[in-house]
Amino acid sequence: MYTVFVKNTLKMMSVSILGLGLVSSSLLADNYPNKAINVVVGFGIGGSADRMTRSMSTFLADEIEQRIKIINKKGAATQIAANYVLKKPANGYTMFASTFSPYMATTILSGGAKYKVQDFSFINIQWFDFELFAVNKDTKFKNMVDLMNEIKNKPKTLKAAVVQGSGGHLMLNLLLEKYNIPRENLNLVTYSSGGKARTAVAGGQVDLIVISAQGSESIREFIRPLAVLKDKRMKRWDAPTLNEAIAPLGFKLPVLPGSMRGFAVSSKFKKKYPNRFKKLTQAMQQTLATKGVQKFLKKSNIGYTWTGPEKSNQLILNSFDIFKEYAYLLKK
Repeated sequence: MYTVFVKNTLKMMSVSILGLGLVSSSLLADNYPNKAINVVVGFGIGGSADRMTRSMSTFLADEIEQRIKIINKKGAATQIAANYVLKKPANGYTMFASTFSPYMATTILSGGAKYKVQDFSFINIQWFDFELFAVNKDTKFKNMVDLMNEIKNKPKTLKAAVVQGSGGHLMLNLLLEKYNIPRENLNLVTYSSGGKARTAVAGGQVDLIVISAQGSESIREFIRPLAVLKDKRMKRWDAPTLNEAIAPLGFKLPVLPGSMRGFAVSSKFKKKYPNRFKKLTQAMQQTLATKGVQKFLKKSNIGYTWTGPEKSNQLILNSFDIFKEYAYLLKK
């Protein structure tokens, strides 16, 4: 009988301790955030992901009533930033802002990254983009056919800019492969951020750029668009689709998903603090639902879609599966 009493007492103590733990966790969630949140950007200052993050930071800070501190960790096609986020405590005070597609896929498939897509939980993909093929306005090239023939017949005379591991990087290599042009024919300069790559083509340091289109509005006056990687033409850019532009060359290319930018946290955080994750998600949703925020982002040519965690995670996983087929093009 004494044994039964002890067992029952221990059982009640365990339940009480568990209950206290739940209450403690709940109180922590209610008090979250009680200090500044760091948002780690996977690129340098001035690129599209950086502009998106800085534009959102003030509005999100107002919503959560805490400071947002932006930390730029450029390099290795966002690997440095991703690893930095994963090494930080999974407590909700470190977020990840990046162009998750295609960089999440390309760093894992061809960049030697040790993490998996599933190590991150995507709060929201808010900015969808597509690739633009453009040249400096002072070059002689008026179409993709002339450009490709120049690269093929006059090796080492053209310079091109891409962001390392980007969709533009992959598509340019695929274009060269399909037209039987050795990669060495093109002087390819890779950058760690879109801002630097765009500055290079706008200033005439390179002839060609393949990069996200909507993030390139700031250099529109300095470039001549030759093609967009879409199924149909876009009103904002006076250019044919890539497959229209290269039709005389006798082949077609797949229309790969464009850039997807947004915010994420480590999956450990979501699992350990579901209430905090929910609070952060709701704050992001409320921020993007505000008319003034939408107006500001639209004027700044920055996306403001609310996609939500479930669909955002699925989109990134789908993108990973698609890029898996072409990852070999980014290997040296």
